[in-house]
Amino acid sequence: MYLDIRLPIGLLFTTLGVLLAVYGVTSDPAIYQRSLGHNVNLVWGLALIAFGVAMFVFGRRGTSGVRPAETTPEGRVVERLEHRSGLESERR
Repeated sequence: MYLDIRLPIGLLFTTLGVLLAVYGVTSDPAIYQRSLGHNVNLVWGLALIAFGVAMFVFGRRGTSGVRPAETTPEGRVVERLEHRSGLESERR
């Protein structure tokens, strides 16, 4: 199974961002007087949503970088060199 770590991270940050943004929209504006009137929860909620969506999109779009050596031209060259020099430790 090839689960990219960016998928659960993206879902986690998106979920937390939605919760924080909803709290920022529905909360009393009086609690933001200490932050000079800025709705910090809404701003950081939107930032978390943007980060979470970006991670999720990159996770869905990306491919696993780990491939068997025999599937790439460079890997086949290295396998041949190791075989010739006796560096291979296991037989397949």
